[in-house]
Amino acid sequence: MRVYLDNAATTPLDPEVIKEMYKVMETNFGNPSSIHSHGREARALIEKARKTIANLLHTSPAEIFFTSSGTEADNTAIRCGIVDHHITHAITTRLEHHAVLHTFEALEKAGTIKLSFVNTDDKGNVDYAHLEELLQNNERSFVSLMHANNEIGTLTDIERVGDLCEQYNAIFHCDTVQTMGHYPHDLSKLKVNFLVCAAHKLHGPKGVGFLHVNHKLKIKPLIYGGSQERNMRGGTENVYGIVGLAKALEIAYAEMEQHQQHIQGLKTYMMEQLKEQVPGVQFNGETDPDKSLYTVLNVSFPDTDMADMLLFNLDIAGISASGGSACSSGTDIGSHVLTAIGASATRPSVRFSFSKYSTKEEVDYTLAKIRELFPVNV
Repeated sequence: MRVYLDNAATTPLDPEVIKEMYKVMETNFGNPSSIHSHGREARALIEKARKTIANLLHTSPAEIFFTSSGTEADNTAIRCGIVDHHITHAITTRLEHHAVLHTFEALEKAGTIKLSFVNTDDKGNVDYAHLEELLQNNERSFVSLMHANNEIGTLTDIERVGDLCEQYNAIFHCDTVQTMGHYPHDLSKLKVNFLVCAAHKLHGPKGVGFLHVNHKLKIKPLIYGGSQERNMRGGTENVYGIVGLAKALEIAYAEMEQHQQHIQGLKTYMMEQLKEQVPGVQFNGETDPDKSLYTVLNVSFPDTDMADMLLFNLDIAGISASGGSACSSGTDIGSHVLTAIGASATRPSVRFSFSKYSTKEEVDYTLAKIRELFPVNV
C-alpha cells in the first residue's frame, strides 16, 4: 500500500483542475500580450481567473497579481514593500517559512532594515503584547506573520494582528500559503496589505501563485522585463497554470466545510490512536482545533535507536511524510521551527499532513507501521 501524508509540501491535482488546464493547453496557446485573436483569447482566460479569485476573496481583481510561486509572492511583498516605502524596521518570528526569513536576513545584512523577532511560546503562539511593544517602540514597521505554520500547524490570529498594524500604521504581510483554500479569507474586512497563495497547496498546479496587494499600498515590480500583470511583473503569463489555480480555489471554496470536517476527523483520530498505541508520544504545536491548522499534525516520537531512520522506514513501508528534529547545535541541519519552540533535539518528529483525498484506511495502515517501529515495550 502507498500512502501520501505530505500534503503540506504539495497536494495532488484535482481531476477537475486537470481537465480545465488540458483544455487550455490544447486550444489556447496564444501569448496573452499579443493583440490578435489568439492572444486576446488567452488574455480573457487570465482575466476571468483573476475575477474568480477576487470574488472568492471579496476584493477587486485589480488587487490580484499572478506569480510563479508563493516564494516569489513573499519576496515581492517584502522587498518591494520595504524598499518602496522606505521602511527601516521589520517584525517577524523565528518560525516563518524560509521564503520570509531568508528575505529579511538578506535585507538586514544589506543594512536596509533592523529586524526584530516577536516572542513565541513552546507551541508556536505569537506573544501579541510583545508585538504591540515592538510596534510602539519603533518607527513605521513592516510586519510579516504567517496565518498557519507549515511545520507545526499553529494558527495566528491575523485579524488581531491586522488591527494592531492599523493602529500603529504598520504594513502587514501575511503568508497564507498553508491556509488559502482551507479557510475563508474576506479581504473586505481583513486589515492586510499583502497576502500570498501557492496553487499546489490546494490541489492546483505547481509553478503558479498570486500576491494580493491592497489598493491603498503601491509598490514597484520585483521582476522587470515586460508590461504583464499591469506592469507589476515582467514575463509571459502561465495561462494554463493561472486557469488551474482559479479552478482549484473555486473548488476549495465550494467544498471547504465538508473537507474541513473530513480532514479534522482524520487528524483527531490519528492523534487519539497515537496516544493509545505509542507510549511517550507528544505533539509539536497547538492541537486545539480552534488554534491549529486541521491539515497538519506534527508528532514527536520517543527517542530510540532507530530514531534517525524513522522517515526512511516509513518510506520503505510506502508512507510519504516529512519531518526531522530540532537543531542540537548551530551547525546541525534541522528544523528551525522545532528549534524555535524548544523541541527536544533527540526526539524524531514527523509531520503528517492530510488532504481531502486522505482516508481512514491510510491512517490505519500508517498507525500499524508505526506500532511495528515503536512496540509497547519501548
